[in-house]
Amino acid sequence: MTRSYSIRTFGCQMNVHDSERLAGQLEDAGYVAAAEGDAADVVVLNTCAVRENADNKLYGNLGHLRARKNDNPGMQIAVGGCLAQKDRGDIVKRAPWVDVVFGTHNIGSLPTLLERARHNAEAEVEILEALETFPSTLPARRDSAYSGWVSISVGCNNTCTFCIVPSLRGKERDRRPGEILAEVEALVAEGVLEVTLLGQNVNSYGVEFGDRHAFGKLLRSCGSVEGLERVRFTSPHPAAFTDDVIDAMAETSNVCHQLHMPLQSGSDRILKAMRRSYRSERFLSILDKVRTAMPDAAITTDIIVGFPGETEEDFEQTLEVVRRARFSSAFTFQYSKRPGTPAAELEGQLPKEVVQERYERLVALQDEISWEENRKQVGKRVELLVATGEGRKDAETQRMSGRARDGRLVHFTPTGPEIDTAVRPGDIVETTVTYAAPHHLVADGDLLSHRRTRAGDNAEAGQRPKTDGVSLGLPSFGQPAEPVAATTATGCGL
Repeated sequence: MTRSYSIRTFGCQMNVHDSERLAGQLEDAGYVAAAEGDAADVVVLNTCAVRENADNKLYGNLGHLRARKNDNPGMQIAVGGCLAQKDRGDIVKRAPWVDVVFGTHNIGSLPTLLERARHNAEAEVEILEALETFPSTLPARRDSAYSGWVSISVGCNNTCTFCIVPSLRGKERDRRPGEILAEVEALVAEGVLEVTLLGQNVNSYGVEFGDRHAFGKLLRSCGSVEGLERVRFTSPHPAAFTDDVIDAMAETSNVCHQLHMPLQSGSDRILKAMRRSYRSERFLSILDKVRTAMPDAAITTDIIVGFPGETEEDFEQTLEVVRRARFSSAFTFQYSKRPGTPAAELEGQLPKEVVQERYERLVALQDEISWEENRKQVGKRVELLVATGEGRKDAETQRMSGRARDGRLVHFTPTGPEIDTAVRPGDIVETTVTYAAPHHLVADGDLLSHRRTRAGDNAEAGQRPKTDGVSLGLPSFGQPAEPVAATTATGCGL
């Protein structure tokens, strides 16, 4: 009998992409995705350990699943990801109804561990200390018909005192350029229009094979992939950000003028305590260079409020950098004490009420700036890649939503004589911005153009790309000598 699966993903884009790999493996092993609302035979929780409430989320979910497992003893529960790597066998001790625990270095073991747990009728816990196989060698069932993640590296060589990721993901490992481009081509062959290059510090790519300009070269190589319309990347590190990357962004037509550059703090004293190897003026100089080369660039950031020892003066310095940086938006976080990180042992842990008050001031300032920057977009013509699930109120407003090339979210009205039959997710439309809010734009006029795409055909048919693992030979840039074709089991390649 065919068994069904569902995967619940917590945390960052890395985890989202890992979940695509987990889904690909399970389908290769004969499992099928459970229909929405149906109880799955196998539930996989792909966890994150970055935030303080990550543990509560995991064990809360496991508590809800316990009743389902009591009603269906044949059901299996698997826990993977960063929290599994950290807590290991403690997960089974706290939740003995869990069947499988696997870590960040052995996501390729899931089908085998599930079968072993079923055969032996006992929990299987397998946590490796180093990467077993690069995730790119594993199959992937993609979440989107029009946009795909492509990992260019895993792990991190930095030692930020607030971050637990390096101890859970390991040292940086870089993929060979030919493998990356082969995966990009495989996705495009399936109709995908947009790829996002992923790395813990994406712009330090090349450190493993000694080419500090490798990331800029990779961006330029993506520009030669026929049919690839948009290239994005996340997240770069300011200390490793070089001018050749800015040149590649400005000169490669399909690389989007969007940059997510984590600031974390505007205080040089706090940046030093965080072990962030740049200072505020260096950060702002990068932004100046980006805007000189690409005046239309939208720049976003991450900021942590309330790091241990942060004074009011330190916080005011952060506010000043935010004023000068003019971010289009920011992901703002209250410092979260994570056991196992150096920052957790620092003196000067701040009271919750102090952190909350500063957080609210930062959010208010950034919202004001975001709104001012978005109002500058009113009246501009924008090209949108139509998305699904981006507009929570689309049904009641009779709108659809899409992302502009600079990453801004635009809610638009799908009306006008330019529409070819119907607008679908994955299609490309052009429209004019009529209204701005702090976190989105609205375009309520008739569409100026509408281009139906193969991605839109696949989205309409409910088809998602399935790609095989990609593994080639020596490092090289440009098209692989023998292009690797994508699997077409879903019909997406037809």
